[in-house]
Amino acid sequence: MRPQDALPEGLPAALPDGVREALLAPLVDHHCRGVRRDDLVRARFEPLITESDGPAPPGTTHFDTPAGAAIRRWCAPLLDLEPYAPPAVYLARRAELGPEDVNRRLLRGAGIAAFLVEAGTEAPELLSAAEMGRYGGAAVDEIVQLEQIEHEVAETAGSGVAYIETLETGLAERAARATALTSAIAHHRGLDFDPARPSRGAVIAAANRRLADPKEPLTDQVLLRHLLWTAVEVARERGLPLRFHTGYGGREAAPHRADPALLATFARALQPMGVPVVLLGCYPFHRQAAYLAATLPHVYVDAGLALTGAGAAAVIGELLELVPFHKQLFGSHGGGVAETCYLGALHYRRGLARALAQRLAADEWSAADAARVAYLLGSGNARRLYRL
Repeated sequence: MRPQDALPEGLPAALPDGVREALLAPLVDHHCRGVRRDDLVRARFEPLITESDGPAPPGTTHFDTPAGAAIRRWCAPLLDLEPYAPPAVYLARRAELGPEDVNRRLLRGAGIAAFLVEAGTEAPELLSAAEMGRYGGAAVDEIVQLEQIEHEVAETAGSGVAYIETLETGLAERAARATALTSAIAHHRGLDFDPARPSRGAVIAAANRRLADPKEPLTDQVLLRHLLWTAVEVARERGLPLRFHTGYGGREAAPHRADPALLATFARALQPMGVPVVLLGCYPFHRQAAYLAATLPHVYVDAGLALTGAGAAAVIGELLELVPFHKQLFGSHGGGVAETCYLGALHYRRGLARALAQRLAADEWSAADAARVAYLLGSGNARRLYRL
């Protein structure tokens, strides 16, 4: 399936040619992760298409979800199957083609010009950023995951003082090759943290405790705050955005603690430093994220919410009502399997097409306005913010 086949039924004829062209233009995927390179039997495939960390109830399957239905409807034709292919048929065809062919078909089908890949644990079963670009026929850049760098430092530092020094050096070295820094503090500890910079003494004491068991995930609030403020200094020096995972998606912290509104004080503290803040995956707190992006000049919001059907159009439509058009970015939220990258792009295009068609039908925007918004959200804002 080509990107032009991703527009909602009944809408393409109502869209001016310039708007259609803008919707089908290659996207910059500013939020994605590596996908699996290995053959996946059903027991390994299904957990990768759900946020759940457990098996489906007896007699059911993770294909009994919006994501599962979308895979059968939209991904099946890319594998030369009829739409709505049964799960067993889809997975058999996937195995027949092999992971290289499947990844190539799905990643190229997404119509992506550049992948900004969030680098976490370099697991051998995941495609590297370079491989994502090669399979997808796209440029690639790396996004540094802060907690992963901290984990590496904790396993090698010999003292609290060494921890501080090594973290500063490690972040600076990785940032020199990256386009942004990302934190998952929302999903490890929550965004309701004290925004003040911790004292050096408090950090050394907390680091010494951390070094006693460095393999555990980072949850200490003092060290998390120190990690963020260290990242702020690196981001300011390098001119990089600082990104935060928000909204649903984490399994460690309570969902309400991932509300981006909780970042307001910290975000305001970064404004005079000139460090852009990007709020990722904000749903269902997209209105709170929209408020921050609308009121703070350095805050941006992720418009690629990985929702399906009319849901994507509704949320994108709300963001268009609330957020300046130059503050919204597309991200597929893909990772694990290539289907997620493809569907992220498809649902975004379809949702934006519906939202633009509504404004054109209401005579609220001109065709030129709609086309400009589509270009800004799809690639223009990302190219400017990340200096691509």
